[in-house]
Amino acid sequence: MDFGTVFTILVSTILVYNFVLARFLGLCPYIGVSKDTSSAIGMGMAVIFVMTMASIVTWPIYNYLLAPTASNIWAKIFGGDPAQYDLTKVLRTISFILVIASLVQFVEMFLQKVSPALYRALGIYLPLITTNCAVLGVAVLNIDMFYAGGRPVELSYAKSVIQGFGAGLGFTLAMVIMSGIRERLELADVPRPLRGIPIAFITAGLMALAFLGFTGLIK
Repeated sequence: MDFGTVFTILVSTILVYNFVLARFLGLCPYIGVSKDTSSAIGMGMAVIFVMTMASIVTWPIYNYLLAPTASNIWAKIFGGDPAQYDLTKVLRTISFILVIASLVQFVEMFLQKVSPALYRALGIYLPLITTNCAVLGVAVLNIDMFYAGGRPVELSYAKSVIQGFGAGLGFTLAMVIMSGIRERLELADVPRPLRGIPIAFITAGLMALAFLGFTGLIK
């Protein structure tokens, strides 16, 4: 895999198909934890770790344990047609969520030990990463087909990990920009009915429109 491919995947996940501003996933922590920059950065780092590690773990689980591929471990051990060992419909979502929940638990214990202040600032939104649709979306997109140049292309293991890392970077970028804007809005003369969440949603919509300018950058 050359540098051009890595660069294309990163630009695609960070700017063109940003999971928050283009795919509209992970909006709960995006709005809830973007009140100040320090909390936004902390949440972003946690999401980068969880997305990357989830990509590292879920891709081989799917391809070697759940999917009816030639590499299916059950077919190699017990023999027979790999199609009879198709567990994707039954266990894909459950196994992915279990992996994500384990990683989030690790992050939660680490932050509670290393940075109690950040742990308290993130609050309920830290364990909610387990049900963050952006993290699950990365895991699903890594094993599903996507289209490049009009042709179906299946992501390899390395590309899946890079996509997970890039998606985390894109999430962090959106969080940091949003937190910077909201900190400035705290000092602005915002009409009373729009203060708080209303102006945050308006800002999020304007940011999504701004990121539409990257459409077509990656084909």
